[in-house]
Amino acid sequence: MSDSEKKYILAIDHGTGGPKTAIVSTHGEVIDWAFQEVPLHVEKGGGVEQDPNDWWNAILKTAKQVIDNGKVSANDIVGVCNSSQWSGTVALDKDGDHLMNSIIWMDTRGAPYMKKFHKSLIQVSGYSVLKMRKLVKVTGGGASLSGKDPLAHILWIKDCRPEIYDKTFMFLEPHDYVNLKFTGKFAASYASIHMHFLTDIRDINDIKYYNKLMKMVKVDPNKFPTDLRWSTEVLGPIRDEIADELGLKKGIKMIMGAPDLQTATIGSGAVRDYEGHIYIGTSDWLLCHVPYKKTDIFHNMASFPSAIKGRYFVANEQEIAGGALSFLRDKILYHKDELLREEQVPDVYKIFDRIVEKVPAGSNNLIFTPWLIGERAPVDDHAVRGGFYNLSLEMSREHLIRAIFEGVAYNVKWLLQYVEKFIQKWKMKENPGMTKKDVVMPELNIIGGGATSNIWCQIFADVLNRTIKQVKDPIQANARGAAFIASVGLGYLIWDQIPGLIQYSNVFKPNPENRAIYDKLFSEYTNIYKIMKKTYKRLNE
Repeated sequence: MSDSEKKYILAIDHGTGGPKTAIVSTHGEVIDWAFQEVPLHVEKGGGVEQDPNDWWNAILKTAKQVIDNGKVSANDIVGVCNSSQWSGTVALDKDGDHLMNSIIWMDTRGAPYMKKFHKSLIQVSGYSVLKMRKLVKVTGGGASLSGKDPLAHILWIKDCRPEIYDKTFMFLEPHDYVNLKFTGKFAASYASIHMHFLTDIRDINDIKYYNKLMKMVKVDPNKFPTDLRWSTEVLGPIRDEIADELGLKKGIKMIMGAPDLQTATIGSGAVRDYEGHIYIGTSDWLLCHVPYKKTDIFHNMASFPSAIKGRYFVANEQEIAGGALSFLRDKILYHKDELLREEQVPDVYKIFDRIVEKVPAGSNNLIFTPWLIGERAPVDDHAVRGGFYNLSLEMSREHLIRAIFEGVAYNVKWLLQYVEKFIQKWKMKENPGMTKKDVVMPELNIIGGGATSNIWCQIFADVLNRTIKQVKDPIQANARGAAFIASVGLGYLIWDQIPGLIQYSNVFKPNPENRAIYDKLFSEYTNIYKIMKKTYKRLNE
């Protein structure tokens, strides 16, 4: 295809840290991008919010920047597609104006309402057996006890902010709020609405609300979007005033899109069943597409609707990955203490990489647990916390930094064990020569900001004992995934073409010399949770 024939998507990756807006070709080439940070408002008692105005202003600013840079003609931009952080709640009036800050995925104030919901004589791990049996059968899962899901947010608003609840015309996910701002349409994708656990997904081609669940959780069904669509469907043209402000053609189409987990899976190139990827950003996950509905309630993962019509993907998420390095940078090394003078913060992540490369594998048997804000998978435990174990005077900050890199990798390995168990029977059935001794996922694509670190990719390969394929421009995987969704929706691609369009910067093989040390330390890592979980519960409940 000649340059004059190429068409482009304005792709938005609306993450917790702020939006990255990119111009991406219909075949996944990232031409230009811009990022704008947005603040996080953390309140005592578990409140974590963001101002939707900050989101929208940052999206407009970054979109204008990449369009005005002129690397492609605005006339060649044929669609807009957004991918946003998932499991958030925006309360809106009839005019589409938000009534309060958005409660985001890190907020735990809804935890007491989920505990009350699950209160019963027969419980397993705090969940009502009878209610979860119904939820799992219909929706594949249910809102967690952590209070971090939209249903818990809404119950908290209903009880603690009743004036907001009463005025709310509709609750939308952050993803669907951004689509509303572009088009003026209240709608949700089948992918985004699912985190409310109010939809029946037993027939992946006929997803609909399950009214009995609405009654069970005592929420008003009229406050949820009735316009549900697949991620590749066109929601409508963007509003004329937005097109004028951005310098785009009037009538340009907004494709529905999907939240970050579904979009990143596609942007990583893992669109075929059982092909997995790891995302390392503020949080992390390990996902793949699957053909069937299944739930592992004990390890907080399940098959959810994919951005690909008629398909499921294994959904899971761990709370903190690269966020541990941000914590080290912002709260310890360069904390803005009023007693200290302001320092110019360098690009510490590159410095961390150089430091970690010099420290032997295993960090002198120092173990870091990255549970800084609780954990979702493979344990659903909002009381657990992070820490360093086996710290001694013979160590230095170099050991601590490498231990953080390795601790995140141990956490991902903990999750990988259960993902592979989740899919093993299906994969063996479809591959008759495969045995239980064969590696279920021999290689994994890696994306996200953490994937820009070569040493961290090698640590993942060594700890997981898997081949790690570093996707080119890994920080743009969400934007690339949004562009692919739009390209399929607009007819420029079919799903099977996508793996062939993914480029890799490096491929990392496990170093057999590190097998013994990492197997030993991973065993101790899981032992730490077993021994400490009751202590964390006493300290943090």
